[in-house]
This record gives sequence, structure tokens and C-alpha cells, in this order.
Amino acid sequence: MKNKKKTSSKKNIMPVHVILLPDGNRRWARERGLPTIQGHLAGFENIKRFCRWCQKRGIKVLTAFGFSTENWNRPKKEVKYLLELLEHGFREEMKKYFSNGKGNSILTKKVRVRVIGQKERLPKSLQEVIRKVEELTKNNKEYFLNLAVSYSGRWDILNAVKEIIKKKVSPSQITERLFEKYLSTSGLPAPDLVIRTSGEKRFSNFLLWQSAYAELYFSEKYWPDFGEKDFDKALKEYANRQRRFGR
Repeated sequence: MKNKKKTSSKKNIMPVHVILLPDGNRRWARERGLPTIQGHLAGFENIKRFCRWCQKRGIKVLTAFGFSTENWNRPKKEVKYLLELLEHGFREEMKKYFSNGKGNSILTKKVRVRVIGQKERLPKSLQEVIRKVEELTKNNKEYFLNLAVSYSGRWDILNAVKEIIKKKVSPSQITERLFEKYLSTSGLPAPDLVIRTSGEKRFSNFLLWQSAYAELYFSEKYWPDFGEKDFDKALKEYANRQRRFGR
């Protein structure tokens, strides 16, 4: 009798929704004797690479922290640069989008882009380019890229409460499922994996409600140094965890 082949105990489980907190850009720059804005630029380029890594692995949803409500308290020059970098980045990606595939844009025909956060606080020119990007990609359904700008988890929860009050929803009708419809991530699956770089181990007020049962992965590397192999290491650890969802 032939021996039966042993089935591998290794898991090959891929998260559907990944949360990214790309931390450490400023420290990366300072340790190299560079202006902090160079760190932000390096970090921005790495986010674009990260988007492609996710798509290559079939990860359907990526939500990345771009600019928090607390970041408004940083030096005005740095805030101005960050917002201009974001606006310039969107404009460049749209140019590539219309270059018949020659530009290698993250804004492909498959990716829907949404910006979540207090968009009304952003410069008018940035608001306009965000509107164009969201309109351009609104019918794409294969991948979802959410960029949090002027966002905080507490703001998201409070905003949902205010909207529910405005709609005069009866308390007896308010369930977790209904509440989630009023959050900025409405319609998307709950996060499976949260990745934070630079050795920090906290949520920093990001997607607090949504990440209740997400797996957490912390990397010691500064975000600009976080590479594709580091991402695979995070995915491997995620696949080997046993998710219980509080049970």
C-alpha cells in the first residue's frame, strides 16, 4: 500500500483588507542628515510601491494613513509640504493614468481610490484634485485604495454619531451593522491586518472602531526602508496566527 502524501500544515492565508501606518519618515531623514521633507518624499514613493505589492498578492483593500488631524499641529512649512506632495502625487498619477499604460500608474482601471477624513479642511486645489481622482476611479471594483487625510478614528466615530442623530434613527434600530454604514469605510470589509513601522506600538487614533479584531504587526524599520521582503514577512506571520474574533 502506497504511503499517502502528507498534507502541509503551512497556511496560505492572505488578508483581504490591510491597514498601513507608514511611520518613521522624519527620523529616517534626520539620521541621514537630510531635511525632514526628504523623508516624507521617500515615504510617499514607498507607499506607491506598497500599493503594487498588495495588488500583486491579490489583497483587495488597502487603507493607508497619510495625514492625521493631529498633524495639523506640526510646523506650517512641513504641513504645507505634505499637502502639496499629496496634491502633486495625485496629479502625476492622473497623468500616467491617461498615458495609455506607459506611465505605470497606481491609478489603473482596476483600482478605486477614496480619500477619507476631513476633506473640507484641505486646500481648495487639493480638494479639487481629490474629487477628480475619486470620480475617475469610481467604477473600478477590483482593488480599493483608501488614503486617510486629516483623519482620526475619534472624528470618524463622532461623525457617524452626528449623522445618525441627523437622520433621527430610533435607538432601538441602532446596531453595530447600522453604525458601520455611517463610518468613512462604509461598504468595505473590516481590516484583517494592521502594519505599523518604525517600532511604534500604538494605533495613534486610526480606524479605532474598524480595527477591533484586526491582527497587529509592528516592524522596527522606518517606513522608507520597509521593503517587499518585510511585507512578505508580515504576511507570513499573519497567515500563522489563529484568529478568534473575541470567541
